[in-house]
Amino acid sequence: MGGAPAAPGSPESPVSLGKPGPSDPPGAGDSPGSSDPADPSDAEGRKEREGDKDGQDKDRDKSKAQRSFWRELPILVGIALLLALLIKTFLVQAFSIPSDSMQNTLQRGDRVLVDKLTPWFGAEPERGEVVVFHDPGGWLGETQQSDSGPLARGVQRVLSFIGLMPSAEEKDLIKRVIAVGGDTVECQKGGPVKVNGKALNEKKYIFPGNTPCDDKPFGPIKVPKGRIWVMGDHRQDSLDSRYHQNLDNGTVSVDKVVGRAIVVAWPIDRWSTLSVPSTFDQRGLSAAAAVAPSALGLAGAAPIVLWRRRRLVRKEREATTA
Repeated sequence: MGGAPAAPGSPESPVSLGKPGPSDPPGAGDSPGSSDPADPSDAEGRKEREGDKDGQDKDRDKSKAQRSFWRELPILVGIALLLALLIKTFLVQAFSIPSDSMQNTLQRGDRVLVDKLTPWFGAEPERGEVVVFHDPGGWLGETQQSDSGPLARGVQRVLSFIGLMPSAEEKDLIKRVIAVGGDTVECQKGGPVKVNGKALNEKKYIFPGNTPCDDKPFGPIKVPKGRIWVMGDHRQDSLDSRYHQNLDNGTVSVDKVVGRAIVVAWPIDRWSTLSVPSTFDQRGLSAAAAVAPSALGLAGAAPIVLWRRRRLVRKEREATTA
């Protein structure tokens, strides 16, 4: 009853899995979706797919960067405008020279930078400084405004608001401070300008060929505290304090002063600092300095007088006691 062993090649014979037999069609032993790693065409396809993915990622990152820039641009512009406004309000402001009244120190069309910081700390104009100040009243009454178009006026308003251009609406002047509060200033025909009796040597800054005041002599005038006396360097082409003595004796309130012009910034070939001429540093020019010697003499003599008085009183008491 026992069966004979199966003959080789019978249906019960074990077969090798995954390897096609002689009668199997090509690829019958492969699993679905499998590929030959050594196939060069498959490797190239993988590289192409990876390259396409990298390119898409780069395009996506670039697009995000562009959107981020345009979102941040208004913020950057706003910060820049705010900084410009703060600089104009508290630090420096540009002004344009509209006339020839300060030649040759300043030429028509020059741009000067004006220090607006020191006045915030209580500093007042000093002799010899070139200052910008608001019209005290009527000094610019006959000034003609330039006829520019609406677009140009709009651009100028915006740029002047942030301090990049001078304002066409504000009436400002620029002159040199000759005398300050407490000083006595005068100038007679054929003579020099005198401050507290001291003659100024103005050859270095007044316009060549001009006289100090022959066209309009003045004084002596006592400058009140908190006010200044100003004159243009081009004396025969400057309607300065001399020509407005009907209003506060020609003096200007320090409250009207915008600031001191410190540098000529434009044009580039005229760049220069606006320093105080040496004639304003001469000894005895200050009214306070002129009083100082007598005041020091009194202060030094007082202790001696008191000592002598006490000594006499002591001697009289001793004589009375004896």
